[in-house]
Amino acid sequence: MVKTFDLSDKIVLITGGYGHLGKAITESLLFHGAKVYVLARDKNAFETAFASVNPKLFFEYCDVAETDSIKKAYKSIHDKEQRIDVVINNAMFTKGQSPESMTDAEWQTGIDGTLNSVFRCIREIIPYFSEGGKIINVSSMYGVVAPQFEVYDDFPQFLNPPHYGAAKAGVIQLTKYYASYLGKRGVTVNAVIPGPFPSSEVQKQTGFVEALQSKTCLNRIGQPEDLAGAFVFLASEASNFITGQSITVDGGWTIK
Repeated sequence: MVKTFDLSDKIVLITGGYGHLGKAITESLLFHGAKVYVLARDKNAFETAFASVNPKLFFEYCDVAETDSIKKAYKSIHDKEQRIDVVINNAMFTKGQSPESMTDAEWQTGIDGTLNSVFRCIREIIPYFSEGGKIINVSSMYGVVAPQFEVYDDFPQFLNPPHYGAAKAGVIQLTKYYASYLGKRGVTVNAVIPGPFPSSEVQKQTGFVEALQSKTCLNRIGQPEDLAGAFVFLASEASNFITGQSITVDGGWTIK
């Protein structure tokens, strides 16, 4: 009998694994027995997020904007562990917000940080996944549906930018592409589509939170722990026959 949700001895890499959602994902992976490497740029932020020492948690410097940095991080971990089992592409960076005055440079930065970075991370892991492996990408509900702009009428500072949804839609297609391409090697490629998961700082704007809640079927925003289980599932043996799929965790936002 396979212990389907047991991640013991799995080597899991997660980019940006110390942020609002990344931290909860990382902690859940650890809880289920995985050895987790957080790939990110800021070791101080990592140490602040994970104040208590965990013998199965490690930091590895990685800038997803730079191919060489990704290569070095993967090689360093593989040299130490002799294998990599799961890669979670969670990190992103962006610039610009306005649908009308966004510059070409801002558009390009957003696409690079949200979509191209995922492509780089997938491309560079392929040599390590010759006989299986799992890739989990992070998309967004705005890669599936357009923003409901009335949510942002009174809170323009939180307006979702146009390159974000375009790039996150690209992540879904990239997931399907590489699921098809890598299937013959036994590699699964799936995506998670988060819904409204505003950060703690954003949640201080209670009016905005109420506007978000009203758009979900469950009448609440997502908490980080609501999202973590999908990653445990996709990293585990329970998902071995699932590939090219996207799991939506949005409280029902996209069905209304």
